[in-house]
Amino acid sequence: MPEISRFFGIVIKMYWNDHTLPHFHAYYGGQKATFAIESVGLLAGALPKRQHLFVVEWALAHRPELLADWNLARAHRPLLSIEPLE
Repeated sequence: MPEISRFFGIVIKMYWNDHTLPHFHAYYGGQKATFAIESVGLLAGALPKRQHLFVVEWALAHRPELLADWNLARAHRPLLSIEPLE
């Protein structure tokens, strides 16, 4: 699964073969959460509150890039890196 961003110990990844609504996966420590791109809503899993808020802030700032990567993934093309949260 390609990594598309990394910030504050959080790793953001996207699968090439996911078949549900556009989403991405966030990992922090041993925890994992899946977020919808359009609503930036939590679909599954959990992160600590602070990291959850960082992911939401980052996703809201980069929604067009996330959708572009989702479309690349659907076409089985290489994904582009997205700037980290600073």
